[in-house]
Amino acid sequence: MLASPEALVTIAGMLLVTLAVKASGLLLANRLPQTGFIAAWLRHIPGAVLASLVAPAIATGNAAEALAAAVTTLVFLLTRNLFVTMAAGVLAVFLARMALGA
Repeated sequence: MLASPEALVTIAGMLLVTLAVKASGLLLANRLPQTGFIAAWLRHIPGAVLASLVAPAIATGNAAEALAAAVTTLVFLLTRNLFVTMAAGVLAVFLARMALGA
């Protein structure tokens, strides 16, 4: 199967944009402050992004999402391990949806 020239140019363009974004992130990371208010603020961004993605699903979801949120919270309180908590949350919502038919 042959690709059209337009498709190849588009793929090459996406490759260049992706590489530019990754390279600029690496170059700018060295210039970010390592201490102080801004550094502390930047360390909290991943948690805030995760919360902004999960909160609407919990707020508008049904019993399966509420149950999974409770299980996830409990796992975090017991383990204090983010990876284990995320894995438990995914598994909990999957099992709750299967059990409750949601």
